[in-house]
Amino acid sequence: MFPPGTDGTQDAGGISGGMAIPTRFVWPYGGNRVFLIGSFTRWTERLPMAPVEDCPTVFQAIYSLAPGVHQYMFFVDGVWRHDERQPHVVGNYGIVNTLILNQEPNPMHSPLIPGAHGSRMNMDVDHENSSVVESNLRISEADIGTSCEHISEFLSTRTAYELLPDSGKVIALDVSLPVKQAFHILYEQGIPVAPLLDTCNGEFVGVLSPLDFILILKELSSHGSNLTEEELETHTISAWKEAKQQLSSQIAIHGRQSQRQLIHAGPYDSLKDVALKILQNHVTTIPVVHSSLQEESFPHLLHLASLSGILKCICRHFKHSRSSLPILQQAICTIPLGTWVSRIGESNGKQLAMLRPNESLSSALSLLVQAQVSSIPIVDETDCLLDTYSRSDITSLAKDKAYARINLDETSIYQALQLRNDANSPHGSFNAQRFQICIRSDSLQKVMEQLAYPGVRRLIIVEAGSNRVEGIISLSDVFKFLFGLP
Repeated sequence: MFPPGTDGTQDAGGISGGMAIPTRFVWPYGGNRVFLIGSFTRWTERLPMAPVEDCPTVFQAIYSLAPGVHQYMFFVDGVWRHDERQPHVVGNYGIVNTLILNQEPNPMHSPLIPGAHGSRMNMDVDHENSSVVESNLRISEADIGTSCEHISEFLSTRTAYELLPDSGKVIALDVSLPVKQAFHILYEQGIPVAPLLDTCNGEFVGVLSPLDFILILKELSSHGSNLTEEELETHTISAWKEAKQQLSSQIAIHGRQSQRQLIHAGPYDSLKDVALKILQNHVTTIPVVHSSLQEESFPHLLHLASLSGILKCICRHFKHSRSSLPILQQAICTIPLGTWVSRIGESNGKQLAMLRPNESLSSALSLLVQAQVSSIPIVDETDCLLDTYSRSDITSLAKDKAYARINLDETSIYQALQLRNDANSPHGSFNAQRFQICIRSDSLQKVMEQLAYPGVRRLIIVEAGSNRVEGIISLSDVFKFLFGLP
């Protein structure tokens, strides 16, 4: 991740004749595999950290350092982290911890074991000369505006062609397929959505998504439903889309009526226009379609464009030009981004939706629709994160016709999560990661890189050490912030 020799601070071996000082580094926030990396390893070697005896959630490593200024980070279960309770600065690699060692070595003490009330893990170094540059974590509104303008200009000069992979497949479903078969295909292929093709008219007419299946299951479970489970065998996608037009007058779908016209993009549309189409129409993906000038030929489905793909282009382009975008190094808690619990920061007007594992699956599905979100944090009594339930998880009920055996009101979220884990498809990637987390001091760049990963649509902000949910940042939050949209 980090090229050797690019940091300006001195490493342990870089001072000729300097006395090496044994220094203990501690990561007290748990994990399975924790590594230490820093300027003293030239940002290349990862030093393994071992759990403290009788305290498996605390990791430590001892490394001899020369006097001077050092920067470091922790690599915890594949995620770059820093300890916000220790001195930290904005460095070349985002927010990093920093320490200053005096010329005279200080004897090491026994490790602190965080068992007694109020105890805290610390590194046995002199922090009196260390400086925490908190003021640098905030920039002016003008600098924020300039950074966002640079990104907007970049997206205006790039087209949807840049989203097309070198190789791959895009699966489309014929509208004449039975609904049941269509969702079995989504599950078996491990894909969350699929464009709909009307072969009779030779055009793409829409997208089948997990939201459709959620609405179908809710309709099946409601009293007086005209659509029975047996009819799913023969009830076609086109028939369901017609029924959905009627349902939309009774069920709030994104606060608007369902649209009959396909929302799509052309290969020569700018990335900014593609992103705005996704945001303005409250969808997750839109097909990139190339229409031939010949009337008798079918349109070519090139790709399914998503905000994560566009964000990946932004991260790749500005990876080596961070100085031109100071906003990227800002901690997410210092900019108006995401939805936060009231005790942490001012909300953006939306309520942070969370559920307990003993609540019903029906309540989770209703909240996914009503709150217009892609996933919901599942928390314990102290609001600590346990898991998430996502719209795409609904396709796991296609395995062995589980949807026909369960009652939405009687099945708990915990039981639904077990069904999801048992039915997790080895073919798909959208269920590969259950959820992604970040902490409030993470930089915007780090958050954007996480959200650019395929299948990740939201990051849950947790409190370091306790995993208490503090907020949520979605892909749409990031793009609304970059575009200055409410």
